[in-house]
Amino acid sequence: MLFSMFHPMFFFTLILGVLISISSPTWLTAWIGLELNLLSFIPIITMKNNSFSSEASLKYFLIQALGSATIIASASLMLLSSLNMNLLIETSLLLKMGAAPFHFWFPQVMEGLDWLSAIILMTIQKIAPMVLISYTLMNSFNQNYLMIFALLSSLIGAIGGINQTMLRKILAFSSINHMSWMLLSMSFSELYWSYYFILYCFISSSIALLFLIQQAFHVSHLSSYSLNPLLKIIALISLLSLGGLPPFIGFFPKWLIIQQLVVELQYIPLVIMLLATLVTLYFYLRISISSLTLHSLKPAWYTPTSLSMKTFPPLMLLFNLLFLMIIPSMLYF
Repeated sequence: MLFSMFHPMFFFTLILGVLISISSPTWLTAWIGLELNLLSFIPIITMKNNSFSSEASLKYFLIQALGSATIIASASLMLLSSLNMNLLIETSLLLKMGAAPFHFWFPQVMEGLDWLSAIILMTIQKIAPMVLISYTLMNSFNQNYLMIFALLSSLIGAIGGINQTMLRKILAFSSINHMSWMLLSMSFSELYWSYYFILYCFISSSIALLFLIQQAFHVSHLSSYSLNPLLKIIALISLLSLGGLPPFIGFFPKWLIIQQLVVELQYIPLVIMLLATLVTLYFYLRISISSLTLHSLKPAWYTPTSLSMKTFPPLMLLFNLLFLMIIPSMLYF
């Protein structure tokens, strides 16, 4: 009860930590912003006050503390000597955002979160590390170094989600796969990254809110006859859009990155990214088919949430229904 009273304050300081990090002139103030963000997110995770959220908060704290300690140590070495520690700082930021091969904590933490906390972890918590990584991309060596992690994230995010049946883990591996596209777009243009990240935030948040409405945590929970058919259609559109299937709006930022890869003759990374995207589409389609066709397998203790279509954010609903009107208009530019 006490935590719920201070929930807006924790969310405000979480956003404040992000703003301090991305606007800081030095690594020290960036580290302060990251720590403020971390200490604000931990109470939000533990709002539910159960063993799963406590375990998730502990794992998240340990990983983020390790990344922050590495950043402050690297920044101190840069001040005391002429060593270039940008690669170590970049690696620490990749650890904090859960990119492969430092992804081991991300699905486990996601599994212990409620859907609202999962939305924050998939979206807001990635802003500061990604913007700080963009500050280190000063030469071609750093960009090639980042591309290796982008390709690893693409493959691991696709392969890791194949045999998953827990929806939060599926979205976790999906987020790892999308991080690869965001890292590549960042190496090309910050504008491309902005397009991709904003669209990813809208689509992934709308999917998580749909799962929150149905109180779905397992693939079998989606096959309910009592669920509004419009919600099922929106879920199908959102999942296919998240997978980047044309003509859905999620394809637009990927199309920009594909064009840039072709222009720079980087065909091998392009093929790897596209093949990984096809694999992610497989488990998105599996979720959609189970939602639209199969009989409900919900346990006896299942009770749907009190949320209804009236409380579903109108912006998310409009965003997913007007996809075919938005994409053709973009193709003319």
